[in-house]
Amino acid sequence: MHVFVTGATGWVGSAVVEDLLAAGHQVTGLARSADKAASLVAAGANVVQGSLDDLETLRSAASTADAVVHTAFNHDFSRFLENAEQDRRAIEALGSALQGSDRPLLVTSGLSGLPRGATEADLPNPASPRKSEEAARAAAARGVHAATVRLAPSVHGLGDHGFVPILIRTARQKGVSAYVEDGANCWAGVYRRDAARVYRLALEQGVTESVYHAVADEAVPFKAIAEAIGSRLDLPVESRGRDHFGWFASMAGADMAVSSARTRERLGWKPEGPSLLVDLDQPGYYAG
Repeated sequence: MHVFVTGATGWVGSAVVEDLLAAGHQVTGLARSADKAASLVAAGANVVQGSLDDLETLRSAASTADAVVHTAFNHDFSRFLENAEQDRRAIEALGSALQGSDRPLLVTSGLSGLPRGATEADLPNPASPRKSEEAARAAAARGVHAATVRLAPSVHGLGDHGFVPILIRTARQKGVSAYVEDGANCWAGVYRRDAARVYRLALEQGVTESVYHAVADEAVPFKAIAEAIGSRLDLPVESRGRDHFGWFASMAGADMAVSSARTRERLGWKPEGPSLLVDLDQPGYYAG
């Protein structure tokens, strides 16, 4: 299978590329720069240079692929609404190249806006500013074989530069590893390479579902995450108001516990990597 991957040098996308190549698939990755293109070539992938704003490049690359995996998203949170619109346009362009065929498009989204304990059948809050899943559903309504992979808020592993490192930096800066209120709100977690296998297994099995949950730890209490960070940094662990977390408050206080039972059953997916709390006990998470 020839798979076109956006975000191919990113945290999740690079793992997807590696997993697909190891399974014998051909991969073409989107790269914004020469150095990122070189890393893809070194991994054994083909390269298309461009960005999410190069809609014709996206359409052209998708039109020659057997499947498309969209993992790219600009995580500059100071421009989140603009980035969400960029993402929506990119998904629309990718879908237009696949419309009317059985070639699948897997779109990446998160768990924010879902009710506690949500399953793959639950729909996100339509008020959520990120429109990735909404765009995938709109593409499906137009005849695109589109589905969504919902990633846990913590896609963890050494080299992680996502939400948990934000918590670590905040703890260092403020001298306390904090949780919101009683810390009973939960996050989900998944080891990076386990998440990558969800994409591959879904493609190999024909993308039979509209939503997949790349979630291994279904409900990790936020207080336990704060305790793990506090223990490693030798800092007190205390409750704080949302203002302690600044712009990250909505994520720190969010309850993102979900079920991945249907994904595991349909794909035969069995997470193999360490849990989030085990990963957080590694010194490498605190280097630098």
